[in-house]
Amino acid sequence: MSNDWKPRTKAVHMGTRRSQYNEVSEAMFLTQGFVYDSAEQAEARFQSLTDDEFIYARYGNPTVRMFEDRIAGMLGYEDCFACTSGMAAVSGALTALLKAGDHVVAARALFGSCLYVLEDILVRFGVEVTLIDGTDNAAWDAAIRPDTRMVFFESISNPTLEIVDMRHVVKAAHAVGALVLVDDAMATPVFSYARACGADIAIISTTKHVDGQGRLLGGAICGSKDLIRGPIEAYMKHTGGAMNPFTAWTHLKALETIDLRVRAQAEAALQLAQALDGHPMLSAVRYPTHAAHPQQQLALGQAPSGGTVLAIEVKGGKEACFKFLNALEIVSISNNFADAKSIATHPATTTHQRLPQEQKDTLGISAGLVRLSAGLEDVSDLIADLKQALDRAG
Repeated sequence: MSNDWKPRTKAVHMGTRRSQYNEVSEAMFLTQGFVYDSAEQAEARFQSLTDDEFIYARYGNPTVRMFEDRIAGMLGYEDCFACTSGMAAVSGALTALLKAGDHVVAARALFGSCLYVLEDILVRFGVEVTLIDGTDNAAWDAAIRPDTRMVFFESISNPTLEIVDMRHVVKAAHAVGALVLVDDAMATPVFSYARACGADIAIISTTKHVDGQGRLLGGAICGSKDLIRGPIEAYMKHTGGAMNPFTAWTHLKALETIDLRVRAQAEAALQLAQALDGHPMLSAVRYPTHAAHPQQQLALGQAPSGGTVLAIEVKGGKEACFKFLNALEIVSISNNFADAKSIATHPATTTHQRLPQEQKDTLGISAGLVRLSAGLEDVSDLIADLKQALDRAG
């Protein structure tokens, strides 16, 4: 019956495991290990585990398993492995599923740390990586080969908010038997469309919308049971990438309100884009489902919302951009997104600063680009704050 529930109901109830005390709020099993009734039982568990048997927290934990079941159900996948961070999830999935000689096609517009894993780590171990313009369907068709093992991209790119035609890429990849991995952080768990488009694995940074309040790092790899409990679990449990029970418990409680929070933030992001569009200090405003976005129709064809983040281009380069950032009174300067507090980020000097200038230029990460993450404040206050800061930057 739970498989028929809507995602919002799954976010509250999916995967609940109650102890002998029948508690309402999920229990936190803050334990590293587990006791066995006999030596024979210990031997049997190390040979084979059922879903409700555990031996060591690096291998699994009841609280973590609740979270894994819940986020997998919410995103529409069969199973999940919860990780220590979003990048632990990305690097873990890539490393677990690739080997020397494999070929990967990836969108060029990736988070800087993802590019590091692809270009600096995997290439070193003999994986061939081809980077392309993820918005160009013809580029995907040309780059995907009969021996391609995997394609990898962000559903919505960070920070420039480019959109990949996911159904097209999935069809092209599956035609040659390649796996499709999607970094789904910007799309949000509430509006995720990776499973609906046929992606084999969706990876999210639970640090972002799941936690939602700037507290804890976490990540999740969602996919089929065969992939998750096969090569991915084997790699993650032996290399120490498993989420801890406290983080999982906090995430479980946060999931109860994620639908309310993310919908409010996404509506605020769209209203901010509408209010700032045409401002004389801005050369561009980007939000996937806003009319000014060149891929608006594609975005609307994949999801009802463009997420909780917008991007603006401040005229006058870095100097004017820094004046704008320093003039903000409500919006915080930070390098995270999806927090309850609105955040402004200057990617060129922070999150993407390690990229060579040529690569920044190719990706559109200019000195005037600002990523704005809409929080839960009153949107009229946010609009007023952003406009007064832009006026002072002029």
